[in-house]
Amino acid sequence: MQKVIISVFIGVMSLVLLGCGATAKTIKQKTQSERVGVFTEIKNAEAPAQGFAVLTIKATIKTHLEGYYLLESKDSSHGKSGYPFLINIDGQAVTWTAVGQKESVPLYDQDGKTSHDPDAGEGIKYILEKKIQLRPGTHKVLIGLSADNYFREVEITFKEGYAARLEFKPVYNNKSSPHRIPTFKKGIKEYEVYLDNTRI
Repeated sequence: MQKVIISVFIGVMSLVLLGCGATAKTIKQKTQSERVGVFTEIKNAEAPAQGFAVLTIKATIKTHLEGYYLLESKDSSHGKSGYPFLINIDGQAVTWTAVGQKESVPLYDQDGKTSHDPDAGEGIKYILEKKIQLRPGTHKVLIGLSADNYFREVEITFKEGYAARLEFKPVYNNKSSPHRIPTFKKGIKEYEVYLDNTRI
């Protein structure tokens, strides 16, 4: 019986490692631009060019403080001053680094009960917000987090002159138990994606 359990455990771990390897490979591939001219960043108060649409991309993530986990690699971006976000649209890639800010959210609510806020606790919050212009039509937008071995791709469509907002909101893990409250300290599980406040 013990041999069966060990065999099953090894099999599951092999599948997990294979999945992680495939994700890392995809992210690495997507950091390389296959095309240019798909989009350009709009800086400061620049007006978009005629015939283009405007897309504001926002993504956030909160991580534990540097050194929170003793065995974590020193190369990890968690808790560091900058956190890299990969954005790939139709094959054009860019990696933007968001500056982290220390954030402390109360662990308990006003009634003294444990907070259900997944951001509760002390950590580093990273907020990426960029405005770009691109041609109207249908586009595939990928966000990749190499530091957390995660990516998500969505398809969006908009018309000329349209100004849209694409937001990636993190959902965190509750690895220790499905009944526990998700927390940023367990890492990101997925992004919920919203286009103009409508989930897609």
